[in-house]
Amino acid sequence: MLAIIGGSGLSKIREKSPLNEERVTTPFGSEAIAVDYYQFGSQQLAFLARHGPNGAIPPHRVNYRANIWALHELGHRRVLGINVVGGIHPEMAPGAIMVPDQLIDYTQGRPGTFYEEGLERAVHIDFTEPFDPCLRAQLLEQLERLNAGHQERRTVLDRGVYGCTQGPRLETAAEIRRLQRDGCDIVGMTAMPEAALARELGMAYALLTLSVNWAAGLDAGEISMEAIGQMITEGMEFVLPLLEDWQED
Repeated sequence: MLAIIGGSGLSKIREKSPLNEERVTTPFGSEAIAVDYYQFGSQQLAFLARHGPNGAIPPHRVNYRANIWALHELGHRRVLGINVVGGIHPEMAPGAIMVPDQLIDYTQGRPGTFYEEGLERAVHIDFTEPFDPCLRAQLLEQLERLNAGHQERRTVLDRGVYGCTQGPRLETAAEIRRLQRDGCDIVGMTAMPEAALARELGMAYALLTLSVNWAAGLDAGEISMEAIGQMITEGMEFVLPLLEDWQED
């Protein structure tokens, strides 16, 4: 069964009545992690709210270890993260979608490994390809099928580099120029350490990213949070049918 980790943009999924809810106590904090199960057609999907039930936990305070550990404890081995991002690549205008194949981590101070204490030897994961290629291919195939049914097709990029910044503030124009020079195509705040933690536990992990604004300095004027909110609403109206029609192999 596919597990979804989503942000506040996926609040509409929570308007449905879940089949049931699991609450998992983890070694990484006193708060139990809630995982809801929904029926979509013939499929069931698990959903974990990345920023907590009220969407109030900022990116740098998300308990990524507890979230990933809880999904693994419940038996989930395939995880799709759904993230909103700022567009840097010329084709990643607001509303465009990317399924990234690489990332660069600019965060600091986030607990980023399960392997810290009581070790007989240091543990190093191979992170050459941070996103699972099979899950990425399946996601792209299903996005293409969904896009084909729309009169106005959305731009979907099948690869790119996700630059993960610390947040919760947005970036400066100079920082975005640096990310451009580094080769980043999109910028967000939540892919790390989520992707690395999933790899440590042997879970297939991929991202669907939705551009909701041009990154700082790439468009005239200030970034409007109201406009971002509108793009999230419109974008998730496209993404939700993808989940409703998800076809597991």
